[in-house]
Order: sequence, then C-alpha cells, then structure tokens
Amino acid sequence: MIELHNITVQIGDATLVEDVSATIRPGRLTAIVGPNGAGKTTLLRVASGELRPSGGTVHLDEQPLTALPPREQARRRAVLPQQSQLHFAFSVLEVVLMGRTPHLQGAETQRDWQIAEAALETVGMADFAGRTFPTLSGGEQQRVHLARALAQIWTPPPRGHRYLLLDEPTASLDLAHQHQVLERAATLATEGVGVLAILHDLNLAAQYADHVIVLRQGRLHAQGPPEAVFTPDCIHDVFGWPVCILDHPTHSCPLIVSELGARVGSPTPPVSSF
Repeated sequence: MIELHNITVQIGDATLVEDVSATIRPGRLTAIVGPNGAGKTTLLRVASGELRPSGGTVHLDEQPLTALPPREQARRRAVLPQQSQLHFAFSVLEVVLMGRTPHLQGAETQRDWQIAEAALETVGMADFAGRTFPTLSGGEQQRVHLARALAQIWTPPPRGHRYLLLDEPTASLDLAHQHQVLERAATLATEGVGVLAILHDLNLAAQYADHVIVLRQGRLHAQGPPEAVFTPDCIHDVFGWPVCILDHPTHSCPLIVSELGARVGSPTPPVSSF
C-alpha cells in the first residue's frame, strides 16, 4: 500500500497540505474530494513521488518512496494527471505504447504492442489506433492517456502491488464515458490494484469509491466509506452548500441531492470562503 504519514506541503508562505495521513490500499478504490484549492492534486502528487513533502513520509509497500529508483516506482505506479500536453504527431497507439517505457530492455517487443492494443480496447479507443493524437477531442485524448497509464501497470510486478493515481479522470468526459472510466477503475481494484481518484462529482465518488478522503483548506476533514463520510453536515461544512442524503434507487450507496437551486428564484445560501 501507499502510506502517507503526516504530510505537509509548503510553497513559500503558503501551506497547501497540512498534517494529512491517508492510505491507498491494494484492492480498494479511494476517492479524494473537496472544494477547489483544498489540496487534492498536491496530495496526489506527493503520493506519486512527483512532489516531495515539506514534512511527513511516503511509503510504497512498506519501503520509503525516496529509496526506490524512479524506474522501479514507474513499474508499479501509473499516474493520469489533469492535463497531459502532447503536440507531436504521434499515432494514438504510439502514445499508449509510451506507457510501456519503464518495462523496456531495449526496443518494444510484440508483447508490448499487444498490451498497448489491449489497453486501447479497454477504454473503447481501439478504432482510433492509427489516428494522429492531436486531432482527437479533449475527451478522446484523456481516454488515450488513461490507456497509456493502464499499459504501464498492465501486468503485476515481480514484487509489490500495482497502483493507479487519477487526477480528475472524468473532467472532460461525457456521462457514458465517465461511468466507463470509473467502472474500469473499480474493476482494477477488484483485481488487486490500489486506485486513487480525485473526483468533483460527489455522487460518482459515492457510487464507485470504497473509501473517501475529504479535504478542506489543506487539512483532512473526514475519511471513511461513502455512507459514513457523505452526511449533510460534512458536505455543508466542506462545500458550504445544503444537501439531503437519500438512498440510491439502484445502488447500495448514498445519493446526494442539493436542497437549493432547483427552482428559479430559489434563495442562494451564503457560501463559506475556503
């Protein structure tokens, strides 16, 4: 598992994350939620090893993350950032094949190409394999980058576990593809992968996450299973908006419904500044 112990991140005079402890467990989909500026992406960057914290420690499968070579980390852990800029005229399949880089001992093998093709199939982009990447829409590009991340951790490593870290993976996707991405992430969790996903849609987090981390102003506000964390008081405290919690009609999870804003002329409550 990826263990975050008392993580603090300071940039200049700003404290982005303060004394946060959390665990990304193999076999579990963990969601991070919170308002804009709460420290969600910062915490994910610390978990991935991209950002070294000002205080606290990160362990990957009981080893200090700093003690593992980057190539070893990349064989176990893949990251899908909010935005991945790529302007060169690579084909879609070539972009996905980049995910195999940590595993190469030279040129790509036939097995690497097969994994790239299978990853594209998984995200529903197999028919786009020969397309030039910059010609795709934003949502299509996001799905290709997800396939690249999947190709990176396609096979279990000789030791340790696999982890997939997703920063707002549904942000540029339509309704159907949002659910397809999270269904795939949930399936990976059942296969023993530790999945961490930053989500803005609380109902998606409630439906797909096994564990939820709630951040507010860079601090841990709550964590636990969705039914324990998503309460009217917690959501109002963190987001400054009144909600009611219903039983989902088709899934065993909470359904979060805004109490205001549904009718023209509804009063707008004051929203706390975070």
